[in-house]
Amino acid sequence: MRKLFIASCIFISFSVTSCKDFLDVKPTNSGDAETSIQTAADAKVIVNGVMSILSNRDYYGRNFPLYADVKGGDFTIFAAGRGFDYLYTFNHSASSNSYSSVWTQGFNAIGQINNLLKNIESLKATGSLENFNSYEGQALTARALVNFDLVRLYGEPYNENKAAWGIPIITKSLKADAQELRSTVEDTYKQILLDLKAAETLLPKTKLNGYLNYYANKALQARVYLYMEDYPNALAAAQEVINSKVYTLYSNTAWVDSWKSEFGTESIFELGIYPNETDLGNSSLGAYFRRSAHGSSAILGNFMASDYFLARLKQDDTDVRWGVMARDETATTRLGAIYKYSGGVNLEGDKKSSNSTAVNFKVIRLSEVYLMAAEAALKSDKALAASYLNEIRKRSPKLSLTNESTISLDVIAEERSKELAGEGHRFFDMIRWNKKIEFNDELGSINTIHRTKTIDRSLNKTILPIFTDEINANPGIGAQQNPGY
Repeated sequence: MRKLFIASCIFISFSVTSCKDFLDVKPTNSGDAETSIQTAADAKVIVNGVMSILSNRDYYGRNFPLYADVKGGDFTIFAAGRGFDYLYTFNHSASSNSYSSVWTQGFNAIGQINNLLKNIESLKATGSLENFNSYEGQALTARALVNFDLVRLYGEPYNENKAAWGIPIITKSLKADAQELRSTVEDTYKQILLDLKAAETLLPKTKLNGYLNYYANKALQARVYLYMEDYPNALAAAQEVINSKVYTLYSNTAWVDSWKSEFGTESIFELGIYPNETDLGNSSLGAYFRRSAHGSSAILGNFMASDYFLARLKQDDTDVRWGVMARDETATTRLGAIYKYSGGVNLEGDKKSSNSTAVNFKVIRLSEVYLMAAEAALKSDKALAASYLNEIRKRSPKLSLTNESTISLDVIAEERSKELAGEGHRFFDMIRWNKKIEFNDELGSINTIHRTKTIDRSLNKTILPIFTDEINANPGIGAQQNPGY
């Protein structure tokens, strides 16, 4: 068995120092605070903290979905220097533009999770009668989610080289001087599934706004299995979510307005972004996708839809998804600015207030589950695959529905592009499908010396480098640097 590798000194300080402070909350029964948690209410405090980390700007609050969208060919850039243009140009190195913040936040969350699970295990061993099931299940599911996100950033695709280096598999609290090595991509996926399977029976099957429930776990299982090309298990997991009827697809008339409200009927796992707490203002995810200077005197709108994405939407001028598109800075007629995470084209937000930058992030929506079901069924039952895809394709009323003769991966890929734009999927999809990514560089003046106009996953910079601070904290990781860095 390969050794594991501890995260950086930053993570060490979080997991050893901050976690201690974070977990030493005063129990709700007024017992000794040194026992960290004693009740389910105390455990909920810790889970709230984990959700706060996930919604941080360095994770789902901005950086993770931004990375996944602007590298996938559906977005382009008009001018450099507004922020994060190096993502679009793939200008990464171990010492600069390493995008290490997702790593730091991810392992910060894992540190909190492992301490919580340790405390729950200890309380159960001493005979506690508290019901920790939901919080234990959420912790395990959250750990699986983080590991899945990180292995996609730092490891080669599972279906390309599962023996390649992945990420650390950290399932317990570690000492500050721990210096362990990376595990493989395959071992990381095994741990992800172990956590998801261990969690599913602990989680409630009711809606939990802002938290992980049984169906969020199942939807995440579908994602993981799809990346592994385990299509039968991916389909079974997706179907369980769909068939439960706990969540329902938005009608065409409700789709656009769904972005103006929290926790809609499709929202399986949604992270809260709140004014005066996690609101990033002009640096929010939504602001980076707006038209330049819209809603503020600051320069915004660094990223806009590519010609290739707009060509897909133009297949039907009545496609409901035009409702979140508005003109960009290139022309009054080019609808390249996307307003999902502004609450709509009039900057409505989603909290019935004037704040349009504190908009919740939808990590898992039912639409994605239908699309996953379609893809998972494609090889075994094309008619079934078409039936799932058509539920989303109906958002383009003028397009013909698919059937077992016309459905293909390319058709599914187009629908995923149109439905999930701006939600953190496209780049990872293109990489796992081993498709070429073409960039619409012609709209602006941009230095693209770090990549060509068209790339595929053979480009080493489709995987992030282990960053210099990490290597300095643990020299052994230097021998496990990703190729080309």
